[in-house]
Amino acid sequence: MPDHPDPETALHEIFGFRQFRPGQRAIVESLLRGENLLAVMPTGGGKSLCYQLPAVLKDGLSLVVSPLIALMDNQVAQLRLLGIEAAAVHSGTDRGERGRIWQSIKDGVLKLLYLSPELLGSERLQAALDRLPLSQIIVDEVHCLSQWGHDFRPDYRNLGQLPARYPDACIAGFTATADVATRADIESQLFAHRPGRVFVQGFDRPNISLKVLAKERADHQLVELIEPFRGQQGIVYRLSRKDTESTAAALRDAGFPAVAYHAGLDSGTRRQLLDRFLSEPDLVVVATIAFGMGIDKPDIRFVVHVDLPSNLEAYYQEIGRAGRDGLPAEAILLYGFDDIRRRRWLIDSGNADEAVKRVEHRRLDALLSFTETSGCRKQTLLGYFGEAAGPCGNCDRCLNPPALVEAGDLARTLLGVIDATGRRFGQAHLIDILRGEATEKVATLGHDGLAAFGAAADMDKRVLRGAVRQLYASGVVEVDIAGHGALRPGRKAAEVLSGEAAIALDLSAPPTKARRGRKAAGSTSAAPVEPAAMELLAALKALRLEIAREIDKPAYIVFSDATLADMAQKRPLDTEAFLAVDGVGQTKCGLYAERFIARIGEFAD
Repeated sequence: MPDHPDPETALHEIFGFRQFRPGQRAIVESLLRGENLLAVMPTGGGKSLCYQLPAVLKDGLSLVVSPLIALMDNQVAQLRLLGIEAAAVHSGTDRGERGRIWQSIKDGVLKLLYLSPELLGSERLQAALDRLPLSQIIVDEVHCLSQWGHDFRPDYRNLGQLPARYPDACIAGFTATADVATRADIESQLFAHRPGRVFVQGFDRPNISLKVLAKERADHQLVELIEPFRGQQGIVYRLSRKDTESTAAALRDAGFPAVAYHAGLDSGTRRQLLDRFLSEPDLVVVATIAFGMGIDKPDIRFVVHVDLPSNLEAYYQEIGRAGRDGLPAEAILLYGFDDIRRRRWLIDSGNADEAVKRVEHRRLDALLSFTETSGCRKQTLLGYFGEAAGPCGNCDRCLNPPALVEAGDLARTLLGVIDATGRRFGQAHLIDILRGEATEKVATLGHDGLAAFGAAADMDKRVLRGAVRQLYASGVVEVDIAGHGALRPGRKAAEVLSGEAAIALDLSAPPTKARRGRKAAGSTSAAPVEPAAMELLAALKALRLEIAREIDKPAYIVFSDATLADMAQKRPLDTEAFLAVDGVGQTKCGLYAERFIARIGEFAD
């Protein structure tokens, strides 16, 4: 390894951390050796530091390719507060600022330059970069490079040319979500000209509790679900722009400060809303699933999906925005039969070729298996990424295991009704027949004369909807997309009808409200603040907000909640003790120690 300053010294003095998180040291040392690499790390696992620290220690300029303007700007703001020269160039960077950035590069001052993939694909920019001493090129959110990734972006495909164009710079890709197929595709492009190492740190986020609930009156249900989080921040995901607007309005009517955030808003409005989310401690953002928010914020306490995400990779990426400070957080997913039907339709009606569509259907099947699993949800989720784990003891399935019952007769009865009615009707009509409800439609069509009419009269309609959803998820029935959602026998129907396949379903009344779980065993959360320190912590947060407004930056960029909690526990009264607080480095100590020590001194007695 070249003669660089000790990484642990830089970690402490610059970034303010006492030690590396699991997996960080090996990646940092690999980059310092100039090796190509792909790093898959859980959201909140500290992947940004893995390339920022080598960028500071190495000679030359580090390029960071990022797809999100907000994320670039936030990281640059954080780095500058640490005393690190960094800048971002994107569509929102004015001409004067670009000139100042290029001059700092020529002067050899700038250490990290963040660029969007669209800009890096420009021949003019690449020609300018050809004349620069590039030490490393970092591709953040590198799953966007792969056609098998959950968020493929065509502009990322051009990045596969970087290794050949800049052979002296090491190439490193970072992501929180990449299954085996996605990783193989990324490796084939980034490592085509020079071999690279692959680091898969693991996907477990033990501080996040997972829950899946049947969707019933979605906006009303959502208000009940997030009531325990009133006064805290969260993200609610909806599938359409229209739904984000209506859901945000429903939350405001219930007294929550809430805004809608989607790609249909102009850039100025989006920036204003993002600034509010980064500064206001209780704002709830309702966002479209497909629109990445670029939030690098540690204290988001909940993420709720009111609509089904596209696959488990997207789901994992989106829930990963919660609890980055390691403190307990919740991820709640609501879904119903129509969500599955809509996701199938979105795949089938897309412009992708048939091979890609088959892969997307398989990935949706994996997501449905997660939603309907009778076992630990965390085990199912981690298993999808190839990681073995024991029961988490913190998800809804671990805390309230379902009682599965043999339901072969019910499945066969439903399949019989589907065939008897010509495979032309959807879930609602078929359930009316099973329950013996002589609606006008049932009576007009003569379906009240079927042998199965009233066969499940004693079953609650919600239970039957849950049963149909489970049978759909397991492949016993499927939806005819072209037939306006009509049910028909699925790929496993023959085995069920013949009795070869046993069917066990959860026929209990589905909960529509999440039960609060205990904190995950083995959580990586920071030590809880003792009651005696709570008043001091509130005072430190007030001072942090005061400073943030003075410098016009989000509060968490000054200090994270975890740093303030450690400060409230240790109560440092001199600079040496202040430097011992986790998350306080030399630069921030010089900037803020006097004011925070003075505030702590007010509580010394």
